[in-house]
Amino acid sequence: MPGTESVSHDELILCTCGTQEYTPRDAIDAALFRGELDAKWKDFLRCVEAQRRADELDIELDDSAVANAAEAFRYEHDLITAEETEAWLATRALTLDDFTDYFTRRYCTDALKENIVPEQIEYISATSELRQLFLAELILCGELDRMTTALMFRLAVRCAEKDSNSDAITAEERIFFDRNKIEPAQLPNWLERLRRDSKWFDEMVAMEAAFRRRRDMLLVPQARQRELAALRLPLTRFEAEVIELESHDAAQEALFCVREDGMSMEEVAIEGRYPYRRIDFLFEDIPSDVQQRFLSVSPGDVLEPAVRGDGFELCRIVNKIEPEPDDPSVKSRIDQRLLDRHFSELTSKYVERRLGVSISAE
Repeated sequence: MPGTESVSHDELILCTCGTQEYTPRDAIDAALFRGELDAKWKDFLRCVEAQRRADELDIELDDSAVANAAEAFRYEHDLITAEETEAWLATRALTLDDFTDYFTRRYCTDALKENIVPEQIEYISATSELRQLFLAELILCGELDRMTTALMFRLAVRCAEKDSNSDAITAEERIFFDRNKIEPAQLPNWLERLRRDSKWFDEMVAMEAAFRRRRDMLLVPQARQRELAALRLPLTRFEAEVIELESHDAAQEALFCVREDGMSMEEVAIEGRYPYRRIDFLFEDIPSDVQQRFLSVSPGDVLEPAVRGDGFELCRIVNKIEPEPDDPSVKSRIDQRLLDRHFSELTSKYVERRLGVSISAE
């Protein structure tokens, strides 16, 4: 297949900054340095153990569930044909077996009811084979893209701020040692296990110090307030009740019971034995093609039935809450927008994303 020659993970270039090329190992090790890898690594080990346990118990896989998950992934990434899927995988040094194994691991994790306790293995102590499997996981779940963006932001700010602040450097080193519960004298051993040197460590510290300093300059109350004013509608929160129904007629009947007979949504669900749940979401998280339905709703409104999968969904608005600056979730989204906008602009000047281009192709 033209344009999809097999490459190894070591040949993948995620981004470039000047003449320097950065690979998945660079993005992962940078995330490890920042203390952002541990949760992802533990989740991965749990999935690996779940798959091993499922094989041991000879649990029969639901092939249709695995296939549906893979199909949803292809739809999300606009991979219409098998050829497009293979090409997407090949540019990331993955195979169809890697693709299927990923969804199989996820299925086993969800299917096993027992408590999964994986073997306690540190990332820096893991075998090369396990690390490669972890990389495939990061690529397919989208985490490697996020790690790449985080690395690009820091590379850009490092380029923009040539001068280092010694106090900031010292503070960042202390943060690293405290987070990893090691003393400075133990650093050489830590770096050796990661197959890195002191030059790499110094660059990580300098980048993180520059990034933290620039971030603190951006995330000030005045900037947050301005952003909140512009995002009042997107960050409006809805609390709602939802009933899932098998047909349009059933949905219309349920709607009549709620609107005309005064029954509660939960009563209708219990009487009809329909799935019922309460949900909480922001306006900006609603699919763009249905946002119009929520523009003028008020608490107590029951929306017209909407198609959902093979059935229908009936939704009642319980509460509509305008964003407040002291709401942690609102603050988090505002901060992320401020950071993304600033660092994306900075990145465009200094760094180029190059996921999927191999060193050998240059």
